[in-house]
Amino acid sequence: MTTTDYLINFALVALVILQIRGSRLDLKTAIRPVVCVAAAAFYYLHGFPTAGNDLVLAMVLGGIGLALGVACALATRVWRAEDGFAYAKASRVAAALSIVGIGSRLLFEEFWTHGGTHAIVSFSVAHDITGQSAWVAGLVTMALAEVLSRLIVIRIRGARTNATGAPIVAGRHQPVAA
Repeated sequence: MTTTDYLINFALVALVILQIRGSRLDLKTAIRPVVCVAAAAFYYLHGFPTAGNDLVLAMVLGGIGLALGVACALATRVWRAEDGFAYAKASRVAAALSIVGIGSRLLFEEFWTHGGTHAIVSFSVAHDITGQSAWVAGLVTMALAEVLSRLIVIRIRGARTNATGAPIVAGRHQPVAA
């Protein structure tokens, strides 16, 4: 792994720390994670392979990212404060789910560069995955799906809260799960 790889992963972990601290759901907190993941995508992606089962790999990894992002968002406390703004604060479960996503991608890269190449190549050949660029595209898709799904679900939850933090569902107020 390069210094840039470590810096990108450090930035993603820093986002998790910011989520644990909690923040107002404003434009800045919406743009920050998107910019970080978009920068990582720009750095790592040099095309999106479509041969063999490359798209299947990207969809499976994207689906895992989607599931992690939605679960993380649902495990995040969302409320509307007296100032009228919605706020979100990640729980320990939400933070752990974020770390699982980041950590799994980091562990894959470490495995790839420290002796796991043969196992990954064998798996790729057996499952008609055409090469390293397919794995990169799949892992970036996973990260994008995780970040964007978390962001969207939290924003929807924030828009549906009232001043007490209860979500507004069909005109009725329901208690918020912490």
